[in-house]
Order: sequence, then C-alpha cells, then structure tokens
Amino acid sequence: MTNVVRAALVQATWTGDTESMVAKHEEHAREAARRGARIIGFQEVFNAPYFCQVQEPEHYRWAEPVPDGPTVRRMRELARETGMVIVVPVFEVEGSGFYYNTAAVIDADGSYLGKYRKHHIPQVKGFWEKYYFKPGNLGWPVFDTAVGKVGVYICYDRHFPEGWRQLGLNGAQLVYNPSATHRGLSAYLWQLEQPAAAVANEYYIAAINRVGQEEYGDNDFYGTSYFVDPRGQFVGEVASDKSEELLVRDLDFDLIEEVRRQWAFYRDRRPDAYEGLVQP
Repeated sequence: MTNVVRAALVQATWTGDTESMVAKHEEHAREAARRGARIIGFQEVFNAPYFCQVQEPEHYRWAEPVPDGPTVRRMRELARETGMVIVVPVFEVEGSGFYYNTAAVIDADGSYLGKYRKHHIPQVKGFWEKYYFKPGNLGWPVFDTAVGKVGVYICYDRHFPEGWRQLGLNGAQLVYNPSATHRGLSAYLWQLEQPAAAVANEYYIAAINRVGQEEYGDNDFYGTSYFVDPRGQFVGEVASDKSEELLVRDLDFDLIEEVRRQWAFYRDRRPDAYEGLVQP
C-alpha cells in the first residue's frame, strides 16, 4: 500500500486587512479539507501585506507572539476543526526589539509543534527585511506531524543550499517554502531552485508565492506556486501567475525512499571534506 499524502497550499491576494485575510485562508483550508487534504501551508507573513517593500516603523504593528498570539491560536482551532496539519507564516515578536520572520507548525489535532525562524534576511530594494527581522536562531527543525516529517524554509532562504541539506539530514519528507517574490527580480529562478533542491535532497517541496500587487510598493508578486517531487518534477500543474489559487496534490512519500536508494546522494556525501564551507 502506497503512503500517499494529500497536501495543499494557498497563494493569495492581499485583502486590505488582517481579519479578512485570515478569514479567507480559513475558507481555503476548509475547502482543502473537503477535498481530502491532510496538510496545508500559507504564504510568507500570510496575514499581512508584504510591508518590507518600505522601511516604516508603523509596520511593526503586524507582529504578534508565537504561539500565543491571536493568529496562531485561531489556526490551532482551525487545525482541530479540519483535522489538517497547518504551516502558518507570521511576523513574530518575542520581546521588546526581538522580531522574526517565522512559521508556526500546528499538528492535525491543533497542538503547537514548534516554529521555524527565517535564517537569511535580505536588504535590497523592495525587500528591506533587515529593518524588521532578526536572523533566525532556532536551527533547522523538522516536525513529526500526523502526515510525516515536515520542515520549513522561508523565501530568501531558498537561495542557500545549506539549509535545504540540513532539513534533509534532519529527516524532512516535505518542506514548505512560503515566499514573496516579484516578477522582475528572480522569476527565472523560481522554477529552477526548488526543483533542484528537491533533487539534491530527495524530498518534496511546496513552493508558495504571493500573487498580485499591494499598496506598499511596486512589487508584482507572480504566484506560480507548485509542489515538486524528489525527482524534480512538478506534481500536477503550476498555479496561475495572476490569480489567487488553492492547490491540492497527492504526494507519494514512498517515492522518497525509492529515489534515495536509486540515486544514493546521502550515502555518497563527504562531510569529512566540507570543513571549508563553514569558514567565514
């Protein structure tokens, strides 16, 4: 019997306020559950606009504690209601002056499993993230969920192969990569990097991008979210580059072991030879 996990992701347009944005994602999650999904993930800082297009102190208002803030509490209730694992990316405040780009992972029974904090923080035009976020400091956790072992890698992180590999070494079967990237900056990399990472590390990746333009800048978020398998092949069609969309796909987790036996990349690693990679 195959080990198939029906997984979902949402690429969404910004509604203009947190309440309606969260409500919209709740409805997408309920629809995914009706379609048999057992896990769902949302886009980077899903309950807010992508405010990092500007550097203004007013945008610290989007931050909330994790897991005790209102959004994660609400998502825990949603997980209990739908019986789904939920990956919840938000702007986290830990204490005065301590802010992170974070994703909480909630199990299918509503229990909070932990969080990932984005490691690599960009500071370039349209992506002024160092103004808001400290670099992540929680390592590369892989969460033992009701559907399997799930990791998270956030947006700009995807350009750095080291974290992808560490998630694989930590046992990830599926990695959610919530993002906010725009058409003119790195669109040609979008369908290159995550499939390559899926191949190199032999697991599934859910690549999620925002879609549309928002009020704080000129970024044109181009969607085209997708699931990719350990052979680097898209699972079903890629999402629209212009419209909001819910994707639901069947992921055969047995393929992970099949590929690892066939390609044997983990067997043939040479960590004894890699010391130079971690020198500053």
